[in-house]
This record gives sequence, C-alpha cells and structure tokens, in this order.
Amino acid sequence: MKAQFPDGKRVVKPFWSPLAAGIALGLVLMLSFILSGHGLGASGAVTHVVAGAGLVLAPEATLANPYLKPMVSEGNPIGSWITWEVLGMIIGAAIAAFMAGRFRVQLDGQRSLGSGRRLTQALLGGTLAGFGARVAGGCTSGLGLSGAAVFSISAFVFLGVFFATGLLVGRFVKGV
Repeated sequence: MKAQFPDGKRVVKPFWSPLAAGIALGLVLMLSFILSGHGLGASGAVTHVVAGAGLVLAPEATLANPYLKPMVSEGNPIGSWITWEVLGMIIGAAIAAFMAGRFRVQLDGQRSLGSGRRLTQALLGGTLAGFGARVAGGCTSGLGLSGAAVFSISAFVFLGVFFATGLLVGRFVKGV
C-alpha cells in the first residue's frame, strides 16, 4: 500500500514493521560478525578519517598525538572496515530513501526553534555525543547493538546511562 501526498506528486511506500526491521538488523549484525569479524559501529569511522587526514596534512603532529598514533601506526586508516561500513550505510540509506519516495532535505524543529538555534543545538549535541562515544569506546551502534549482541555488561550499562541522560537532557532543553 502506498500513501499519496496531498500535492498528488509524491507516492511514499510505508515503513517496514518494527519486527521485520529488527529481524533484518539482527541478520545484518550477524553477517557483519561472520564476514568481517567485527560488529556494527559508526563513530570509529569519523576518528579514522580524522586520523588519516591528520597523517596526510600534519604527519608529525598526528604521530606525536598519543590518541591518534596507534591508529596510524600501520598506515592511513581511512580504508579501514568501519569507514567502508559507514560509507555503505550512507549510500544504502540514500538509495532506500529514493526508492521509497522518502528522500528530502529538511531541518526538524525549525518552526519552533528557528533555523540558527536549531543548527547550533544540533551541532553542539552531535559534538557532545561524538565526544561521549570516543570516551565510552564506541557509539550506540557499536556499544549498544554489537555489545549487547555478545552480552557485554558494559554495553548494557552504556545503554542505560545513554537513555537516562537523553531523557534528562530532553526534559531540560525542551521542558517536556
């Protein structure tokens, strides 16, 4: 069943059911472990790109940095498995959105917050989440999804703290 928009121009396919999407995600996670020996993740790709760019643009500073040095000790890490995974995820999501008629560029919250404030909050929130992911040793997909799949206690602790913090910050920021 396809939904017709009021303008009559765009036909949108419905979202997958949560059960089907969960099963598909579980199968993708299992295949990721089997084929690459790694679970799913995302924040490590950004770190690898930064380390690789640093190796090209400022090799001395990158090699002197105790955080980045281990990532570049065997060469440029931009071609690592996690960078390809995230690139594939972006391309796959774009293709799926186009095929379902759901691709559009939008700024959520613009009407209630204004575009400048919304962009500032999104950038600040993304920066804090990225910093937290690096401190925690992974993001929600790396720690939460892949870690929980292998029954890692740290993954369950991370997920509890992550969601509790999100609820508290959401209440503070939005007054919900």
